[in-house]
Amino acid sequence: MLVIFDCDGVLVDSEPLSNTCFARALAREGLDWSVEETMRRLMGRSMKSCVEIVEGILGRSLPGDFVDRLQADTMQAFHDAPLKPVAGVAKAIDAIEAAGAATCVASSGSLDKMRVTLGITGLWSRFEGRIFSSSEVPRGKPFPDLFLHAALRMNQQPFACTVVEDSHPGIEAARAAGMRALAYVGAPYADRGALVVAGGEWFDDMRKLPPLVAV
Repeated sequence: MLVIFDCDGVLVDSEPLSNTCFARALAREGLDWSVEETMRRLMGRSMKSCVEIVEGILGRSLPGDFVDRLQADTMQAFHDAPLKPVAGVAKAIDAIEAAGAATCVASSGSLDKMRVTLGITGLWSRFEGRIFSSSEVPRGKPFPDLFLHAALRMNQQPFACTVVEDSHPGIEAARAAGMRALAYVGAPYADRGALVVAGGEWFDDMRKLPPLVAV
């Protein structure tokens, strides 16, 4: 069995910080979204997809340095906070691996971003060599490409994979890949109803994850 972890919001508690920075960047471009609205519309998607969505709404291209400036601001916020792992996730990984399951990470974020987020939280070394980004596939979430890529690289069939996600696009991608989807709803911003409708089996505490995986 392979357990595929999303990164942001599942391994690292980064979504509020990331989306606060994103909302500020959008405000500079004249798009007045709250942090909550930014999360609802963009969370779980690749940066490429986010830019396409925003440009479609604005009806124009974003400045050429928009992404670089946003990423620099976000990385600084991660260092300043500092970024923390999701509560209980390290022990959950220990238990899952001790039970014999393989693990990896598959995220909409770039590898450079994950080096920072997983590095700050002490998780990079746990997954090094088993970290996959949407930049490696033609289409990001909600398409299944990333999770299928991760399964292939890990020599596992899709039916033997369980995905741990916290976003609607991520749950959709897992189900489209023919994989079981576990929806983490422990964060205050989680939309449990939407994740369940998308095909996720919800849980609200990482201590509950190892027995769920074993089912």
